[in-house]
Formats: sequence, C-alpha cells, structure tokens
Amino acid sequence: MEQALQEFRDVVASAGAAGKPLRVRGGGTKDWYGQQMDGEILDTREYSGIIDYEPTELVITARCGTPLAEIEAVLAQRNQMLAFEPPHFGPGSTIGGVVAAGLSGPGRQASGAVRDFVLGAALMNGKGETLRFGGQVMKNVAGYDVSRLLAGSLGTLGLILDVSLKVLPRPLRETTLRFELSEARAIEQLNAWGGQPLPVSASACHGGVLIVRLSGAEAAVRAAKQKMGGEEDAQAGQFWGGLRNQDNVFFADGDLPLWRLSVPSVAPPLALDGEQLIEWGGAQRWLRTGLDAGTIRSAAAQAGGHATLYRGGDKSAGVFHPLAPAVAKIHRNLKNAFDPSGIFNPGRMYPDL
Repeated sequence: MEQALQEFRDVVASAGAAGKPLRVRGGGTKDWYGQQMDGEILDTREYSGIIDYEPTELVITARCGTPLAEIEAVLAQRNQMLAFEPPHFGPGSTIGGVVAAGLSGPGRQASGAVRDFVLGAALMNGKGETLRFGGQVMKNVAGYDVSRLLAGSLGTLGLILDVSLKVLPRPLRETTLRFELSEARAIEQLNAWGGQPLPVSASACHGGVLIVRLSGAEAAVRAAKQKMGGEEDAQAGQFWGGLRNQDNVFFADGDLPLWRLSVPSVAPPLALDGEQLIEWGGAQRWLRTGLDAGTIRSAAAQAGGHATLYRGGDKSAGVFHPLAPAVAKIHRNLKNAFDPSGIFNPGRMYPDL
C-alpha cells in the first residue's frame, strides 16, 4: 500500500503547487450530498483493506477505500456491527466516505452518531503529510476530538487514510411495534419512553403511524413489549433497511426537495407545508416541500435546531444551515490549518471554504 500512499502524495503535491482543487472520492455513492463538487478526482478505492480487527476489544481499523459491505460482513462473522447503521446508498460505499459524510441510520437514536464511534484516524493534509490522531482503543483520548472532526467534514480537511471505529455486539433479540398515533402524540410518547429504561433502538413516524424498534436481551425486549403495547410488525426488517438506505416510499417518491431538520426531540410538530417523517425519537424531521429555504430554516431555528437541503432543490441557497460568525471563523481556521492551499473538496460544505 506504500505505492498508493506515494501516489496520493504526488497528486496532493502537484495540486497544491498548481492551486488546483481535488475531489476526494471513493465509490461515489454520496456525490449528490453537499454543494456542487469541483476538481480532479482523487480516487481512494485502491487504498483498501482491514488493517486490524480485535473482536474482544470491539475495535476495527480499515483503510479509507475499504467497502462498507466488506467491513460489515467481517463484523457479522463475529456477531458484531456498526451500531450507528450507516446508509450504503449502493454497493460502492467505502468506510472513508462513511466517516467523511457523517451520516447515520436509524440506530443513531440509541447508539450515537458516526463521530461517537471514531477512535482514531490518519489524515493526509494539504502538504502531503500523514497526521495521526487518537488511537485504536476506547480508553485512548489523545487527539480524540481531532479525529472526530473528520466525521461529517466531507473531505474538506484532507484525505482520510484510515480510521479506527468502535463496534458493538449485535442485539440478541429485536422486535418492532406499530402504533396508530398523530405526529404530536407520537413525539410526546417517544419522549416519555426516552426517559424510561426501555430498549428502544429506533423509531419512525409517518402518516399517522409510529414504528418503534426494540433491541436487546430477550427478557428486556419481552418486558418492554408488554409495557408499551402496540402491534408487533412481522415485516419490520424490510422497513428498517429501507429507512436506513432511504429507498422506501417516502424517500423514493416525489419530485419536491428533501430537507433534513435537526431539532430538540421535544419540539412539537413543525407547522410547515409538505410531507414529513420523524426519526430519532423526534430529533430528526425529514420534510418534502416546495417552501423556500428561508421559511424552512427560520422554522427550524425557532424550534432550536437547523435545516439541511438534503436532496434536490436550489443549492444556491446553501445546502447547510448558515454558520454563526464565530463558528464560521473556527471552520475557516481549521481549513487553513489542515489544507492551507484549499485544494481538498473546496466549497463542498460552504462556498467560501
């Protein structure tokens, strides 16, 4: 793999000297996410392979171009998983892209986001230098926050070379319950359950129906099912898979732009025109609507959150919620520190970064 690393260094050095942008890309399954992309493609797929996997330590380390499917297959052999359930969006998804995009699936509600599982990482900066942050054990905190910064950075800070991720055992038992509830009532109920010792691992509300997944030990799931009520859904596996990879009816249908709103879980239903789907115990609201960006972002801000133009729509309004001046300054300083020539995915997150 040293040859691949040297090729990366040569490409980065050449781009830096010429001031030309590089478009860091794995399988391209998330090319649609973020602002418009520009530059020569820096393909990461040749730099692939699992470097280390310690099932007893619940840690796996892999190179950036390693297919997500390969990692999950190896983990499944030891009855383990990536608990944040990253979406695949196709067979080409790589672990570098998973971390760079920072997107989590239904399991994020109970287990945490991508960044919560990043223990360490290696990064090639704009000078072609390899920097290492964090480690390969959960107790290692040296540089821990720096490695977490890479989650959701969309490749704007540099080329992620490899990552060490915490993994978790698969639950011994899972079942899904179905309830007929309005959005307002569903949000209230989800927050009430959230304050109790119940093994709720995922939830989704759409069209007057609330779906809740329970995961854990057999006795815990059985007791929670008896306490919560509802009807058991035998087709739940297909539903959660469709929600994770966003290929179910809600995401597949409709030509209107899709917005992703992050708000406090207790926020009441947002009075916005369009079709909504509520996830993560009420903290994530998906919205298909033709409303303008200002109206949507104002509503999200009033609820204590922010809004992202996830798919479709006019990206000139900005894909991500505008940053406060102080936060924008931090972003700019980080970009300058890691990528002083501004060659890595320029403008992918914000036009001036």
